[in-house]
Amino acid sequence: MLKKLLAALTVAAVCFGPATVLLSVAVLASPAIAACAPGSLIVGPIPDSLTATTRNGEMVTLNRQQLTHAATIITVGGQTDGVGRAGVVIALMAALTESHLRMLTNTGTYPESANYPNDGDAADHDSLGLFQMRPQAGWGTVAELMDPNYQARAFYGGPAGPNYPSPRGLLDIPGWQQLDPGEAAQAVEVSAYPDRYQNYQPVAEAILTALTRPAPSGGGGNGGDVVVPETTRVVFPLPEGSWVRTSPFGWRTDPITFEIAFHSGSDFAADDGTPIYAVADGIVTHAGYTGSWGGLIIVEHTVGGERVASYYAHMWEYGIHVTEGMIVTAGQHIGDVGSSGKSTGPHLHLEIRPGGTGQPAIDSDQWLTDHEAEGITGGNASRASCTLSGGGR
Repeated sequence: MLKKLLAALTVAAVCFGPATVLLSVAVLASPAIAACAPGSLIVGPIPDSLTATTRNGEMVTLNRQQLTHAATIITVGGQTDGVGRAGVVIALMAALTESHLRMLTNTGTYPESANYPNDGDAADHDSLGLFQMRPQAGWGTVAELMDPNYQARAFYGGPAGPNYPSPRGLLDIPGWQQLDPGEAAQAVEVSAYPDRYQNYQPVAEAILTALTRPAPSGGGGNGGDVVVPETTRVVFPLPEGSWVRTSPFGWRTDPITFEIAFHSGSDFAADDGTPIYAVADGIVTHAGYTGSWGGLIIVEHTVGGERVASYYAHMWEYGIHVTEGMIVTAGQHIGDVGSSGKSTGPHLHLEIRPGGTGQPAIDSDQWLTDHEAEGITGGNASRASCTLSGGGR
């Protein structure tokens, strides 16, 4: 567990102009505001650095990797009912205090922790990751706790959290909304130094302001005017061990017409009803039944600064779990494998289209490989729930 090294805002237009990051003009909302308040938790472009000051006047600069972890905490908070901006501030305060927003290994206690993507090693008993959670305290396995997304979900807790009802996450603390934010962070972390968290509240608020932006009006539509979040990761769209590659991108003999035709996607056979995951953070711009596609979902993403659309086809109508305008995170359960439309059996037809909806498709299988897509174990994903207009499904 690292001690007082971080800091909060002198962010400024001087440091980050409009071309680098768009700052939200919204002030922090009251705890009563729902997690899906319009635009409140949509992550925009992530700057390369952010200079900030703690409550006691210390200054430090956060790098892009630290800010990317912050974006994960913000995005997961936006997808967790009941958290809202107030809850995200508390989570950021805790992660800033515990790890300086770094995914930390603990090779002295868990040598295997070094096998996972990390930002350095620490030696605080048996603690791991952004929130310095302990496997021995029941927070999760080493593999789980070396996943920033999992740690954020565990910190927020609640009935949908991975540890419910114990250890307690923020949503499991009675009346957390009425507590001082530092006290709320302490209630989850149960630290020997309970007064440290308040020092980082200005930092957390600065990060949240710098990384979020107002949502555009009008919902998902065709995606052309939608502010699309920069993704925090890329994942494979089906659970590990559940699929088989059946028909690659490129020219092939069409299985229905038996004529030579170009196949614009990659096909992955899987059992009917297998969960389909969003490959990256983004916004749903189409969800419905569409001719030969059958049940089709289109999600617009920003990956490495580039607009990208992902297409998921052949779901049954009842297997579509998102609506247009909904914000989704990488690995979120958006649909189920089906065999509707022009299909010869249950499978996912996946397309990746750099430039966005309607642009030419590329080899999606190769794109996933190039972006080192993470595998997801079945059961570790939640359903999407927030829309640009602020409502749930």
